[in-house]
Amino acid sequence: MSKQFVVIGLGNTGILLVKRLSELGHSVLAIDKEAEIVQDITPFASQAAVADSLRKNMLQKFPLAKADFVIVCIGSLESSLITILNLKEMGVSKIMAKANDTAHCAILEKMGLQSEHIFQPERDMAVELANKLDKIGRPNILDFMPLMDGHSVVEWKCPKSLVGKTLMDANLINKYGVQVIAIKDAKTGKLNAVPKAQYVFGDGDALFLFGPNEALDKM
Repeated sequence: MSKQFVVIGLGNTGILLVKRLSELGHSVLAIDKEAEIVQDITPFASQAAVADSLRKNMLQKFPLAKADFVIVCIGSLESSLITILNLKEMGVSKIMAKANDTAHCAILEKMGLQSEHIFQPERDMAVELANKLDKIGRPNILDFMPLMDGHSVVEWKCPKSLVGKTLMDANLINKYGVQVIAIKDAKTGKLNAVPKAQYVFGDGDALFLFGPNEALDKM
């Protein structure tokens, strides 16, 4: 389902965010005070506008309260905080924001942003990479995709003990507390999304497992 997003601040993070959200089919309004940057992002956004987010009267020209999320990607601490204050005074409740460090995070939380709506790109990337490196190399783990709230998706090579058994017989939900959400057939290379209980595991199949990290660590 297509959503409406607003990205304020077109640094590296903001630009990548606009492009990716647009690729995913969402409507994106990109805002920055630099006309040249806005011109460069115009081909990738649904709408792009030059506006100084430190000036509330300029932000009020846009229907920001109707967006699914307004995402503030401004690097400057002062500019970030003033922008968020302006948004809150305008009645915008769904705000996400980039933070430079833990102090920035703490201030944003004091301003009422939920912790899950605050992101630190470098920290988040480092944590994700460390988790992936930790998982990859373990027996049968092919890939690791962290999601949120302590849950992840793991690409898991079917062990010999399951070859020839059906998904129902494997009973991974009750045994380990994880759900098989897809299977890549080793023979055909095709992805079987939402496989049926009668699916028979083949040698070399890749199983995509979803569940809490604690359960996935035991696989």
